[in-house]
Amino acid sequence: MPGLLEVEDLAVAYHTGGGPVWAARDLTFDVEGGEVVGLLGESGCGKSTLLLAILGLLPPSARVVKGAIRFRGRDLLGRPPSELRRVRGAEIAIVFQDPALALNPVRRVGAQVAEVLRAHRDQSGRRCRDDALSILAEVGFTPPDRVYDAYPHELSGGQRQRVVLAQALACRPALLLADEPTASLDSTTQAEVLGLIASLQSRLGLAVLMASHDLGALAAVARRVLVMYAGTLVETGTPAQVFGQPLHPYTRGLSLAYPRAAMRPGPPSRPVPIPGSPPDPANLPPGCAFEPRCPERRAVCVEQAP
Repeated sequence: MPGLLEVEDLAVAYHTGGGPVWAARDLTFDVEGGEVVGLLGESGCGKSTLLLAILGLLPPSARVVKGAIRFRGRDLLGRPPSELRRVRGAEIAIVFQDPALALNPVRRVGAQVAEVLRAHRDQSGRRCRDDALSILAEVGFTPPDRVYDAYPHELSGGQRQRVVLAQALACRPALLLADEPTASLDSTTQAEVLGLIASLQSRLGLAVLMASHDLGALAAVARRVLVMYAGTLVETGTPAQVFGQPLHPYTRGLSLAYPRAAMRPGPPSRPVPIPGSPPDPANLPPGCAFEPRCPERRAVCVEQAP
């Protein structure tokens, strides 16, 4: 039975005067209905580009070079813009990293939630307002009418992220894409937002694909984790497998570099950074992209990825 989302052999490149800059290479994975999948990797590894490719929102300088992105069995690549607009928001929604940039600063937040409903549902303005109030209450605003008439600058970072979540879930999509949804928040607010996402996911039964560099965030909500490095997937498994018994040297390096000792077996220890830097995406090595930084590299790694 096909998954809700299927990505097959996907390659995405940014085209510059100096040639292609690869953001994604040979990506193949799926997300089942109601499943929470974490996408783990350092900044710049291609996580955000992958999410934009799924939504058909790549910038003009980027294009899908090969592969397929299927949602409910339909290949989204090559679909007309009008069809993709119907899918975005109604069937697939996204939460971006910085809610301050995702919200219009001169419009009241309630109207911005109601706007999503007007774009995808044939209902009156009053009904959209009532539904928007209900959704704001659902993400934790009590009473919701007080927030409905507020402007984004009048809210805290955590409150703005809740508004963005309300926008994303307004039309009850089947799939939520979350791009570093807690990166701009303090640790207490991060935990609150992660708890809210987990609660909404369970109650609504939606699938979530969450990109993050934070092992703790993904361990808290994900059922399965995909580890991404230099545009490729290097490991996949449950959080217990990936964080407790990592197989790929890069995943082991991430685990050792993570500051929370609870994520690693054994006694507490100081974080150990991964030496070196990620490879130039415009000049990737022919074998394993992690080979120049890998403490376990062998001769075969220069020509062949594990």
